[in-house]
Amino acid sequence: MFPAIWVERQGRHRPSEPAIAVGERVHASWALFASRVAGLAGGLRHELGCSPGDRVAIVMRNRPEYLEAMYGAWHAGTVAVPVNARLHREELAYIIEHSGATVAVTDPEHDDDVEALLGSAQSLRAVVVAPGAQWERLTALPPDPVVSREPDDPAWLFYTSGTTGRPKGATLTNRNLLAATLAYYADIDHVGHADAILHAAPLSHGSGLYGLSHVARGAVSVIPDPDAGAVEGEQFAALLRRWPGLSLFAAPTMVKRLAGDPAVSAANLEHLKTIVYGGAPMYAADLEEALDVFGPRFYQIYGQGESPMTITGLDKADHAEREHPRFSERMQSVGPARTNTEVMVADDEDRELPLGEVGEVLVRGDTVMAGYWRQPAETAETLRGGWLHTGDLGSLDADGYLTLRDRSKDLIITGGMNVYPREVEEALLRHPAVRAVSVVGRRDPDWGEAVVAFVVPSEPAAPPPAAELDRTCLERIARYKRPKEYRFLDALPTNNYGKVVKRELRERLADPATTSPHQQSPAN
Repeated sequence: MFPAIWVERQGRHRPSEPAIAVGERVHASWALFASRVAGLAGGLRHELGCSPGDRVAIVMRNRPEYLEAMYGAWHAGTVAVPVNARLHREELAYIIEHSGATVAVTDPEHDDDVEALLGSAQSLRAVVVAPGAQWERLTALPPDPVVSREPDDPAWLFYTSGTTGRPKGATLTNRNLLAATLAYYADIDHVGHADAILHAAPLSHGSGLYGLSHVARGAVSVIPDPDAGAVEGEQFAALLRRWPGLSLFAAPTMVKRLAGDPAVSAANLEHLKTIVYGGAPMYAADLEEALDVFGPRFYQIYGQGESPMTITGLDKADHAEREHPRFSERMQSVGPARTNTEVMVADDEDRELPLGEVGEVLVRGDTVMAGYWRQPAETAETLRGGWLHTGDLGSLDADGYLTLRDRSKDLIITGGMNVYPREVEEALLRHPAVRAVSVVGRRDPDWGEAVVAFVVPSEPAAPPPAAELDRTCLERIARYKRPKEYRFLDALPTNNYGKVVKRELRERLADPATTSPHQQSPAN
């Protein structure tokens, strides 16, 4: 019940203060937000037949109604199922069917896809479009009291991105959400009612999770103006002028884009409080540029849907210590364990490894999910021994900093030697003609696997010669780690959260048409 009572409390404590904004404009006060949430809760229960524990799917882009739907679901005692609206309709259908959602809330852009499921998804009884006439009527109903729920009851089904196979629904309880919220205050920032959070990333995932700590403290939730397009430099600068104490969660690609925007470089950053980044690698060169532009306003997080945003972190002090003798090494780590988590690096038999040795990253604490929704076998395997098995490979140093090497499935073993794709990617990104790169392994009859680099050149018409890329690698990494082959692409395939889908790259290895002879590296 924890998230549900936060909106109600703020509606009483600071009724006239802004709760939700769209761009620079106040959309709703706390009193209005609380009233609409409580009205919707009554509509879910008494008109749409929802009972405590039922699932309510939310399929929409970031907009004020998203927050009303999420907190209204919790107010009614139901379980929120936020779904990334950029997913394919078949992916949407799978999540709604698998979660057993009884009601889906969607926006006009996705109405057709979601309405079509009324006849096929067995549990789905109603679809509500927001904004719309029915939505306005439901949110205007008399306020319903908060439905009491227990700390260990499910609150949020967090569906993984599904880069391999079907997505799994990580069951996050009220206790998990409270632990993640308190961890924000302990490790990242104090939040006050004069602060704001910009939801530039999807509310269905990281931004929505970080929004919890701001709603709990009465800060303003700022939705980017949909008419202004993606958050670029000029819009970002305008929002900084309007909203003091502004924080946001951003993928590394967005941080890189903003840092390179002249409008941001020229902006007054006084009101910028914190940029939390994570979800994909932040390469060293990009971080250096971002620090030059923004200063040490960064907090890097490492987390998963199974322990959302709360495994380890690099704090602002870490980012500020640019004269530290191990600064570069630390910036390529993901920091020490968060306040309320334990982290261990283990071998294949779950035995703790000595410092410096590479093994699977295991985690335990109150932020770790209760399990996968309706998947007991996968739950037992992933949570065996009381630890979350992340599937990530990493090592701990003497100061407790965790350095991720790669996903265990992405490890390349060539000639009996381990190659971690990220270290090869880091080397290649130092070449000025490389804009982006992703490294995978392919089967090799002599070496077991060979290293292959998919490169996006800065100038598509003039890709860098393979010999130059080889020299760039050999200046930084061992010869056996250097790619045996380079393939040039216009863009890397990514999923809806901006992560590179290496499965698609491996599939492309079967197509010789994607490689020209001059793009091959020598095999020696």
